[in-house]
Amino acid sequence: MKAFDLQRMAFDKVPPEFLGEVALRSLYTFVLVFLFLKITGRRGVRQMSLFEVLIILTLGSAAGDVAFYDDVPMIPVFVVFVTLALLYRMVMWLMSKSERLEDLLEGKPVVIVEEGQLAWESVHRANMTEFEFFMELRLNSVEQLGQIRLAIMETNGQISIYFYENDEVKPGLCILPDGCIERYVTVPDTDEYACIRCSLVTRLQAGEKQLCPRCKNPAWTKVSRAKRIT
Repeated sequence: MKAFDLQRMAFDKVPPEFLGEVALRSLYTFVLVFLFLKITGRRGVRQMSLFEVLIILTLGSAAGDVAFYDDVPMIPVFVVFVTLALLYRMVMWLMSKSERLEDLLEGKPVVIVEEGQLAWESVHRANMTEFEFFMELRLNSVEQLGQIRLAIMETNGQISIYFYENDEVKPGLCILPDGCIERYVTVPDTDEYACIRCSLVTRLQAGEKQLCPRCKNPAWTKVSRAKRIT
């Protein structure tokens, strides 16, 4: 085999005329996926549950094969589409009848911030890290966790946030990127500090070096008292 053979790299063993068939197959699979999205009635991927994403990935795998491989017939992919559409409708109906099945397939909302601090136990049970949603909070103009009364990770991955009034904002962990906050293992001043991992707020004395009693993390940062700008 000749290396860097442009003919082999571009077409391999298929004739150039097959490109027209690829275009037709791609249009066919696009229409199938589009119809499925219309059936689900969702406007975007962020609104999809885990079950719906799994259905789309399964359909996408079948659609990808029929789009590129000349030995994959098109009718079986249509059968896959019909089967998945019927499965989706049936499962949606079953979930409307069974809360347990709905929890199994869709998951449950997870409380991630409660009264200005990370709901550390809930986050751990959900096998998440704090960095997975700090960015989402920043996109909602959150500077520090003490601004938040309650934040919930919904089953579609979006975060619902309920804020304190400005006169009720608590001292909390600043969630700006690392370059914007100072971290200490030995704290320089007597003040309130927040654990950079679990957000526990405690008062430490100057020169004190202490592990967080909740998560055993050694690093702290001074609490932020920033109010929300509305």
